[in-house]
Amino acid sequence: MDLDALRFADFSKLSTAVADWTAMATKLWELESDARRDLGGKAAKADWAGVNATVTREFIGKTAKEFADAATEATSIGNILRDTHGELVDYKTRLNEAVSRALEKNLTVVGTGDGGFTVTMNIHPDRAAKGHTVPGHTEADATAFRDEVQRILQGATDSDSTAAQALTMLVSQTPYGFSDAAYYDRDRAADAMKDADRITKLLKAKGDDMSPEEFDKLNVDLAKYKDDRLFQEKLATTLGPRGLLDFWADLADPSDGGTLQRSRHDQFGDFQRNLSLTLAGATQSDSPAMRTWENDMVKLGEERIQTRGSQVYGYQVMSNLMRSGDWDNRFLNDYGNALVATEKKMKLPANFWNGGVPPVPKMNFIGEDFGRDPMTGFMTGLAASPHAATEFFNTTQPTDNAQYVLGDRRTFDDTPLSSKDGNSAREATGAALVSAATGVNPNDPTARPSDLTPEHRQVLDRSLKYLSERGDDFPSEMRDDMAKILSTHSDVVHHSASSLADDNNDPRLLDRHQLLEVSKQISRDQDSYGMLNEAMNREMIKDVHADHPSDPKENLLRAGATVGFLEEARYQALKTDKDDPSWDAKWLYHGFGGAANFIPVVGDAAQRGVDALAYQWQLDEQARINAETTRQNGETFTARERQLQALADEWAEVNPGDGNNRYVLTSEINGAAFDGNQKAQGLAGAQ
Repeated sequence: MDLDALRFADFSKLSTAVADWTAMATKLWELESDARRDLGGKAAKADWAGVNATVTREFIGKTAKEFADAATEATSIGNILRDTHGELVDYKTRLNEAVSRALEKNLTVVGTGDGGFTVTMNIHPDRAAKGHTVPGHTEADATAFRDEVQRILQGATDSDSTAAQALTMLVSQTPYGFSDAAYYDRDRAADAMKDADRITKLLKAKGDDMSPEEFDKLNVDLAKYKDDRLFQEKLATTLGPRGLLDFWADLADPSDGGTLQRSRHDQFGDFQRNLSLTLAGATQSDSPAMRTWENDMVKLGEERIQTRGSQVYGYQVMSNLMRSGDWDNRFLNDYGNALVATEKKMKLPANFWNGGVPPVPKMNFIGEDFGRDPMTGFMTGLAASPHAATEFFNTTQPTDNAQYVLGDRRTFDDTPLSSKDGNSAREATGAALVSAATGVNPNDPTARPSDLTPEHRQVLDRSLKYLSERGDDFPSEMRDDMAKILSTHSDVVHHSASSLADDNNDPRLLDRHQLLEVSKQISRDQDSYGMLNEAMNREMIKDVHADHPSDPKENLLRAGATVGFLEEARYQALKTDKDDPSWDAKWLYHGFGGAANFIPVVGDAAQRGVDALAYQWQLDEQARINAETTRQNGETFTARERQLQALADEWAEVNPGDGNNRYVLTSEINGAAFDGNQKAQGLAGAQ
């Protein structure tokens, strides 16, 4: 800050700017409230259909959020400007007061024109007026005055420059929109960027040679700034993609016998989460610097990172830093598409991911897997971003991602210390698939059900195709995931399971051959089987109450047909596993639990029917759990008689009137169940 610029500054324009931004923020918050309550609220309650259900509704939702982001950004700008104005006015006052005090000792300060200044006598004694004695001063007085002016100018410079940097980064985060980064004062933004610089210097200068105390402070700082957008971007861009990969590869490699590996190994998991959250937040910025960072990181995926004792691929390092946080959708898809393309070129990726001389033993400290398979970390990050997941699984160029990860990809054991666990990459892929097909992150217990879109349906269709083609090689890790997906799409599942024939003109109809095969594979696991059947029970009751076909008995007969379809899937599953059944000796299923976000919602009246049906269904399951797997003969389903009776009773209650004879209704739904079972047998082929 130039001496004269501060000493004679006119801050009236800055004061006006503060007032203008404050007024704008106030108005924007009023508009945000209107948009959220009126625009967003009405959109959420509206009964959308067709293109409006996707394009218009999504546009309204994004528009309502833009008002909130605009109000947040205006508030942050106003806060930073207000604090900067107050600080600069204070520095100007302190400077002029210092000059006034110095004059009492015949000292003054003069700018040199190059940003510097010099302290000199105000009036030389030889030039003093006749009979006038100038005040005296010592060399210490001059030095103290010089140092005070220097401190004031440095403080003003820091205030001005950090405010400019914060405002520039804040605005550049979203060149075509508004940032949701919130700052309530300039100091907080300035401290965030200073700490990011300090941490970056530590990582570059010492890396994993830092002391345990420095590591502890670093971990605390990352946790402190887990929601701070400016800190996150500053750290990521200053460290750079290659600097990040080098640091994590060295930290994970124990070959140097470093102090941190011995003394802080148990804290590596927390540190990994905090660093992942920081990087994920940074990718939410659309600034040119972060776009460059993301593009460079994707390019580094195929490169080998040399540690002291080994080599690892960039994908292996980066994927382990993607396990936490909300990553930018565009980056996730660019990264994922490139990873799939790389693995396709490798042909046997396990040989590469287990490479190295020797391989780094463990790059992941969250969970059991070693982190050698980069698909695990990537899919974990993808699951947390449903929109990105949907796009990834629907992408067919340059590679059909769904076909590769659900069908062709060959996995390997990345948890060599445990022989009884599932494959971690398949577990993570299943979670990402759920996110893609339902719009719900299955790892977030607070997530609420999402409105299904044509894109979600496309993921469902593609997953049925590629997973059904695997037959009994269907990954056991994905049984519960597909149960969640079919439960979420229970409307079209029930419609398809109860259909009388294939119909190319019916957009709701799934491929029934694929549906039966996937239902069979789901039914090989007791909890997954229970989840699917409970969801379908709810869907059938919901249809009885809410669907209004030209003939109400269609709902009754469709319910029976779906029961028969599911019974065939169960039979095929038990037949497949008869020599080594995976089910417990008794029925232990206790409801959805953590899968509550994937069940169809019903009204209060229908819920009473659901509860009654669930009770009768579980009685059926308990009664037959020890029975042999031979198929029931005849036109009645003894194994399902309580369930079918409950469905008939519920239909009769909803449709009162003459002709609702309980015996006849029960006979009709039993007949429909038998017919549905026979059709499913035909879909499955000769047994």
